[in-house]
Amino acid sequence: MLLTPFEWTIAKRYMLPGRGEAFIALVAGISLVAVMLGVAALVIVMSVMNGFRAELFDKIVGLNGHAIVQAYGGRLDDWRGVLKDVRATPGVTRASPLIEQPLMASSNGRVDLIFARGNTPEDIDRYRGKLVSGDLKALQPGAGNVAIGAQLASNLGLKVGDAITIINPQGQATPFGTVPRQISYTVAAIFEIGIFDFDERFVVMPMQDAQTLMLMGDAVGMIEVQVTDPERVGEILAPVQEKLAGRAVLVDWKAMNASLFEALAVERVAMFVVLSIIVLVAVFNILSSLIMLVRAKTRDIAILRTMGASRKSLLKIFVTIGSVIGLLGMVAGLGLGFLFLFFRQPIVHGVELLTGQNLWDPSIRFLTELPSRSDPVEIALICAMALVFSFLATLYPARKAAKTDPVQVLRYE
Repeated sequence: MLLTPFEWTIAKRYMLPGRGEAFIALVAGISLVAVMLGVAALVIVMSVMNGFRAELFDKIVGLNGHAIVQAYGGRLDDWRGVLKDVRATPGVTRASPLIEQPLMASSNGRVDLIFARGNTPEDIDRYRGKLVSGDLKALQPGAGNVAIGAQLASNLGLKVGDAITIINPQGQATPFGTVPRQISYTVAAIFEIGIFDFDERFVVMPMQDAQTLMLMGDAVGMIEVQVTDPERVGEILAPVQEKLAGRAVLVDWKAMNASLFEALAVERVAMFVVLSIIVLVAVFNILSSLIMLVRAKTRDIAILRTMGASRKSLLKIFVTIGSVIGLLGMVAGLGLGFLFLFFRQPIVHGVELLTGQNLWDPSIRFLTELPSRSDPVEIALICAMALVFSFLATLYPARKAAKTDPVQVLRYE
């Protein structure tokens, strides 16, 4: 909808406050601010929701793989053959044996629940980017060294070089009952994955040490698998599932974290719908400001009509006024939203200092920091929605202005 110089001149004149029109200008300003806040709220919330899901996915799947092959009973004795079959499957990028079992750990008179993980040297090396202190090279089979999560180290008062005793209730049977197996290890490294539950529970050790601790012989607990496309993990691993029927079960990341990711998806849609109402309310302000403007400019409109302005020109003028308000509000909202996201962590800390409340408790939120990841498609959708709503809000007052009858208006002037 291209405007002629005449139409653009009139539109600019009506967008600027004139004498006696301060109230209309105030309502138009409120409309712009309302659109800005609505767009900013949508950008911030959707980016945080996307970031939350993406961070959880990257860290959970990065640590546990896209799927696991787990034997019935928790022992995979013929794991080398299964591992070979899995690695030969098209679409599989990585497969490695893994032992993971809930046990107890004690140090300095404190006891805590842990998940002991036995990893291959290649998998242990994946913790290098998460290292807080210590050296992962010290985790050699038989050396008696382990790496622990930062929160677990804090809970037990441990640092690199300290001793930690791991207790396996499934110890050796004696005439007096089962004696729990207790082995002391040295903390060689401390890591921080960024997911509170993992940092609070995980103790990582070489595979051979885990087999000794858990009395598993040469068996492993499961095989961890990564594929080229996580969304098609079930389809890619279907041949493996058929081969393992009756011996082991294959569980993908969707099944392992189904309740968490489904809850996030539902919450994401609900938040988008609710916050879209803010933008809808904002455009009603545009509607009311344009109606007031049309009523205030009725005489001017009638004069323009007598001077030869067409109904189409008047329609375009008032549609332009409302659309420009929506456009400016949308641009300002994008700027405000991205500014908030850039400084989101300092803002959270500032609000915590002002209120005295812990707004981001890692034990509840899973992640240690407020995440953010903007989706260009969603941002484009938010912008389009704001512009479309603004355009629709202009139609009624613009049509009202275009239908103004100059004879009726100027009869008694």
